[in-house]
Amino acid sequence: MTVTDRIALDPFGADIPAETARLRALGPIVPVELPGGIPAWAPTGYDTLKELILDPRVSKDPRKHWKLWPEVAQRPSWGWILGWVGVVNMLSTYGDDHARLRKLVAPSFTHRRTEAMRARVEAITAELLDALAAAGAEGEVVDLRQGLAHPLPMQVICELFGVPDELREDTSRLVAAIMDTSDPSPEHAAFVQQQIGAVLGGLIAHKRERPGDDMTTELIRVRDEDGDRLSDEELLYTLLLVIGAGFETTVNLIGNAVVALLTHPEQRAAVRDGKTGWDAVVDETLRVHPSIASLPLRFAVSDLTVGGVTVAAGDAIITTYAAAGLDPAHYGPDADAFDAARGADDHLAFGIGVHRCIGAPLARMEALTALPALFDRFPGLRLAVGADELRQVPSFIAFGWQEVPVRLHG
Repeated sequence: MTVTDRIALDPFGADIPAETARLRALGPIVPVELPGGIPAWAPTGYDTLKELILDPRVSKDPRKHWKLWPEVAQRPSWGWILGWVGVVNMLSTYGDDHARLRKLVAPSFTHRRTEAMRARVEAITAELLDALAAAGAEGEVVDLRQGLAHPLPMQVICELFGVPDELREDTSRLVAAIMDTSDPSPEHAAFVQQQIGAVLGGLIAHKRERPGDDMTTELIRVRDEDGDRLSDEELLYTLLLVIGAGFETTVNLIGNAVVALLTHPEQRAAVRDGKTGWDAVVDETLRVHPSIASLPLRFAVSDLTVGGVTVAAGDAIITTYAAAGLDPAHYGPDADAFDAARGADDHLAFGIGVHRCIGAPLARMEALTALPALFDRFPGLRLAVGADELRQVPSFIAFGWQEVPVRLHG
């Protein structure tokens, strides 16, 4: 196929596994169209994606390496991409700029700091499970996303970064709006940009007036006392990245793992019997249902040859974690099946190389706290609807469920 035969990705992400299978049948890298008509390339297999992620000739900086960057401002339907590549943080920088920003954020997610949060994560989990027990005591249906999967990582990241109570709901709505790729309208894009300034600008103003023992205060200190290392723009968008990615991806990890176990009772029994470990459940969830299915965007610094196809310098590439995890060439003919005994700890869901997710240990710790606590507390837990009735969040980027309706007792 030629670049004129681009495949339009479903902006709602209604059936990500089926879509990745269709693309894979067309070759190792396929020309696609993102919402609003943005052209890009989609790697369709594990080895291809890994090779591109690790290739120094692939950048994440649109200002330097995307040939269509000058056109974004003139194309209203492309405005949604600015929430991903029009920001200046670790997600959209390259080389020395990326290394500098990552070094500033790294102290937030050290092993020591993550372990220091463990007791707090356990306490929040216990409180949320108590509330769930009360809500579902008489057999009522409760939404596990709203009752556990969302509030746990949201509260953890807000405490870590000192987000005050009055800004938490707005922060949650902002991240949801960025993840929602079903509306490429200029109005939606303008709303997102306005909210970034209002919500995170409000957080910065709040912490300048009321500094505390939190990472927002620390980043502000770096900006104010050593401003050449962190600009105002970088401060704002670094907070957007670490707060947004710090909870939204964990929301989906917990929700996806719960659904996987509830729809595979034999594997749930193996976990309960100690035959399969919770680490394996988390890894298999991240392989089959990665919290981020496809992340925009990376850019070819020079011409690349991928599986006999030329990706021209300046072309955009999406990071297709779902396609990599479901690749039968790497994981076998049953790659689309959830099997916690598979031992898929080589998944790419947290990335690899210099851009590997800096918050991965915290996300794992939260999931490995919440999941066993949930299934120990409610051994009769079951879905309240058929698995085919669950609705994917409206996004080709995020991979998760809008609701996880359950009954706590069988």
